[in-house]
Formats: sequence, structure tokens, C-alpha cells
Amino acid sequence: MRRTLVALGAVCMALSGCTGGKTPSTGSSSAPAGPAPAFKLVAFDSCEQLLSSLRGAAAEAVGPWGFGYGGRLFDGGIADSTAMSRSGSAGSGKAAAPAAGQDYSGTNNHEAGVDEPDLVKTDGKRIVTLAHGSLKVVDAASRTVTGSLTLASADGTGKGPVNVGELLLAGDRALVLGSDYQASIDGDTVGGPGVSGAQVTLVDLAGAPKVIGRFTIEGALLDARQVGGTARVVVTSQPQVKFPDVSRLGTDEARIAANRAAVNAAPVEAWLPQWTAVDGAGKRTEGRVDCGAVSRPETYSATSVLTVLTFDLGGAAIGGGDPVSVVADGNTVYANGPGLYIANDQRWRIMADAVRKKVAMSPRPPLTQIFKFDIAGAGRPRFVASGEVPGWLLNQYSMSEWDGHLRIATTTSLENTTSSAVYVLRLNGGQLTQAGKVDGLGKGERIYSVRFIGTTGYVVTFRQTDPLYTLDLRDPAAPKVVGELKIPGYSAYLHPAGDGRLLGLGQDANAQGRVQGMQVSLFDVRDPAHPARVAQHQEKGGHSEAEYDPHAFLYWAPLGLLAVPMWGEGQQSMSVVVLKVSDTAITEAGAITHPGRYATIRRSLIVGGTLWTLSQQGLKATDAATLAEQAWIAL
Repeated sequence: MRRTLVALGAVCMALSGCTGGKTPSTGSSSAPAGPAPAFKLVAFDSCEQLLSSLRGAAAEAVGPWGFGYGGRLFDGGIADSTAMSRSGSAGSGKAAAPAAGQDYSGTNNHEAGVDEPDLVKTDGKRIVTLAHGSLKVVDAASRTVTGSLTLASADGTGKGPVNVGELLLAGDRALVLGSDYQASIDGDTVGGPGVSGAQVTLVDLAGAPKVIGRFTIEGALLDARQVGGTARVVVTSQPQVKFPDVSRLGTDEARIAANRAAVNAAPVEAWLPQWTAVDGAGKRTEGRVDCGAVSRPETYSATSVLTVLTFDLGGAAIGGGDPVSVVADGNTVYANGPGLYIANDQRWRIMADAVRKKVAMSPRPPLTQIFKFDIAGAGRPRFVASGEVPGWLLNQYSMSEWDGHLRIATTTSLENTTSSAVYVLRLNGGQLTQAGKVDGLGKGERIYSVRFIGTTGYVVTFRQTDPLYTLDLRDPAAPKVVGELKIPGYSAYLHPAGDGRLLGLGQDANAQGRVQGMQVSLFDVRDPAHPARVAQHQEKGGHSEAEYDPHAFLYWAPLGLLAVPMWGEGQQSMSVVVLKVSDTAITEAGAITHPGRYATIRRSLIVGGTLWTLSQQGLKATDAATLAEQAWIAL
């Protein structure tokens, strides 16, 4: 399977695969003849109007077994699942990098100045991580555990089921993101998907770690972003309609009729997520998203509710999250500092509708909806605009705001073939409308990775070869492909390496497109018209978590050090491969392993001259220059 690299604008690359025996298209560029179809949000005048509208949309969407396919709702877990300096109005377009003089690495974030939740955080003095349901604090200098806190459910009893997944850090505060779940079965009714709760826990780290607030809201955690000391947490909630047991009914028509009756009897509370906050003293506060905080598209696209919550990590209490909601689904979250974008992939709804109606899937290309919120201040987010583009996104790296324009890369499937495009959207009143586009990328292929850097874009597509496309995005009305590189295999993640260099992590492949193992590529993209691969490193049979989660990727420019976790051929545990990267070469420096037969290293970070690696078993400190072991801390 081969791919081609394309630079978008000054530095935008798209990697895409090619159909066997065919040369990938270099794309066509055009500005729209007029504005994109209207897609905007409107508010409700009253709770009664909200309930009537929600019931109507849900009754239309419900099937014989509830909402979605086979009675299962399509929702997101923790998604990928991304900045600008707060001094300006446009995104910087630069990847997150250490501040001048900073001698420690943070999370590998999409945008500088916008932090993303992860398994581990550091401020250069301490390392804070989650292990076995507890928060652990490690002093980086003494290499000892200085604090430990068992995290419990939001009811404060410590007895409820809870899954703590990721965290954010600001000063002496940590915000832990997780979930708990309680099945809902009552007599002859079943509560749809059950009641899941996204849980947010605020922890004070000034002394011994202690909880100063817990917040739970009905729904699933989609993702979160942090700017300064303010965190925005995105939750998707499904209607809590109590459907009857329809298994004894003889036909789908009868099941649908019974379920519609349940929908039409459901109160407004079935759609409005309920939340609970418990402070450090155990005082409990309950609430529900208010009708006045909910908006909807003019044309319904979902029965679920997206909610954006706001938490001040420096506050005395966790508060009620100040929720703002949209009646919509969401899959992907991206933020550049002042703007927060949530994208909704409509493929799942098309599939569910086709199954429910027992008809063939629509020949129309699927659309992705985009919702933009203003998060420039520390208060409640303000909805700004919405829009839609053909196709579907790969992940948050498919979006990037630059100079007031949103660039978004998608793949579209139509008439048994696929093709990719980059759209440039501008703010037009309450809508995101198309300013320009370049399409026809990687016909017969789909996008495997995207990176926007300033006014250049890179897109990788893949089927048998890896085309790396470079795109010139300087003119929002006329984006264009300016270069293309075909190489075997593909890059699943692209990372800027400074001075016109780009790193790619993915898989090598043979001429038939069969993957051979993990591959790291170094590209010279100083001339976007002629991108070139100048070095590569291969690990036969290997693969890395960083291929699908960039948080596992560490590139430390001051040392030219690249560290990625890898499962090797025949390995029972995951090690970290350490590489040294220069302008023209990639050389292997060594590998780091943790004790234990099934130890799986998930993350790497730099503090001073020490390379720290994290697994569920513990933290290992290694000299970053020599790779000599310095300490092992069991967790």
C-alpha cells in the first residue's frame, strides 16, 4: 500500500493511499460559487417547545430496539481523541513545544497553549499520574512517591464503580477525568443505555493530595481542553427514555409503536443531563442542564445532547460546571485557544437510519457537522457558529484554525470509491461557510494522517502506496496541492521537527500494500513542491500506540531525541524505542523496558536530563544522554 505526501499552504501535509496501479490525483482547487448550505443553531423559546421538539425528533429516530443500530446508541468515549497564544485572535499553527528555557516536556499536544488530558502530567518538579484507581505524585528530584490518593465515586462513599482515565494540571491543582456507570432496569422497562456518568474530580496538591470537589453528569466523556487554569470538558448524553420490554411483541412495527409511545410520554428531564457536585466537606449539590442553555440545529441530526462544561482549576470549589448544550452528536474535539470546535460524523446516523427503516444506505455522501464555541474568556463558552463539510474526519489533527479560517481535511466515499479533500471555512454570521477547497486527493484511498503547520498542510493517504501531499494554504479561497511524494507504507502521525523537517510514524509496507512493521520517517519539506524522505528507521513486525494516540509520541528537540512505545514481533510487553534524529539521519540509541512479563510502557517525558517512562507497573528514570537507568519507582 503506498501513500503520497502533500504540503498544504506553507506547511500542510496530507498522507493518502493510492489505488493499485493508478497514479494518485494531485487534486483540484476551487472557491465556492456561493455560500455553503445553511446550517445554524437556534435557541428554544420555552421548555415546552424544547420538549415537543425533542419528542418529535426522537420519535422519528427510534427503532424497534430503541435508538441507533440494534438498540445501541452511537456515542463516544474518551476521544481523541488539540493553539494559539492568548494574545492574538488567530491560531499559531505551531505544535506544542517547550517554552524558552523550559527543561521539561509536557503532553504532546496538538496546539501550543492548549493542554489536553493525558495519563501523566509534569510541571518540571513533580510528576502526577494515575495508577490502579489512585492519583500518585512523584518528586522528580528525589525520585520518590510523595503523595497518593485513592479516587472514589462522586457520591463520596468510595463504593460506586469508577474509572479514572486522564488528568489535567495547573499549579497545585489536578483535574481528574473519568466515568462511573449504573445500569438502569426497572420492572418491565429498560433504561436504554443505562445511566453512565462523566466524572470530574478536583484535587489539591499543595500538601498531601486531597479532593476538594467531585462533579458527575449523565453522559459519556468525549474530551477536554485546558487554557491557563480553565478547563472545558465536553460530554455527550443520550436520552434516558425508559423503553418497554418489546421482546414479546411479534413485529418491528409493533415494537416501534411501543417505543414511540414511550418517547412521547418521556418528560423533558429525559433529555436534559442531570449533574451532581460534592465539595470537600461532603456537601452535595444537584442540578440539571437548563432549557435556556440548550440550542439545536434548524434541522435535527441527532437525539443526543452535547454539553460543554467549564471548571476553574484554581477555584475554591468545583462548582456546577456552568453547562452549555447543543442537541447534536459529537465525535472529535479541537481547540486553538480562543475557539473550541466539536465535529459530528454523520456516517453512524446514516447507517442507523438505514437499518431502522430497512432500506439501502443513502447514496448521498456523509457529512460532518462542526460547532464552534468562543472560549477566549474564563466564563461560560459562547456558541459562535456551525457548519458542515462532505466526508468524515480522521481525528482532531484533521482540523486547524489559522488567521480566522478553519482548515479541515476529510475523506468521502461515494459510488464505491473514496477521495479526500481539504476545505477552508470562514465565519459568516452564525455560520461556517466555505471559502475554498482542494479535492481529488488520493482517489481510491483514505486519509491516514494530517498536519497543518502555519500556511502549509500535509496529508497522507494510503491504499497501496503512501502519497504525502503538501498543500499551499496561503490563499483561503484557493488552496492548492504543490507537491507529492510516493513511498511504501504510510505515516499515521506527523510531527514537526523544526528547520523544514517533518517526522512521520506509521507502518512500512510491501508493493502489495501489506504492512511490514513500524516505520519512522524523516522528511525534508523545506521546498513544499519537492518533499523528500531523507531517513527512515524500521522495526519489523512492530507497532506503536503512538500510531493512533499522539500522546504516546515524545520528540525532545534540544537533544534530537525521539521516544515511542513499541510492541515488537514476538514481544509480550511494550518497550520504548529511543532514536536520535538529526537533519539527515535517524539512528537507534537503545530501548527501555520495565520489569514484569507483561509490562506495557505507555508514555515518555523529559524532566531536566532524565527520560521518564510510565507503565501501570511504575515509573523508570533513565539518563536521557546515556540511557543508563537511574531509578525505578513501583506504582
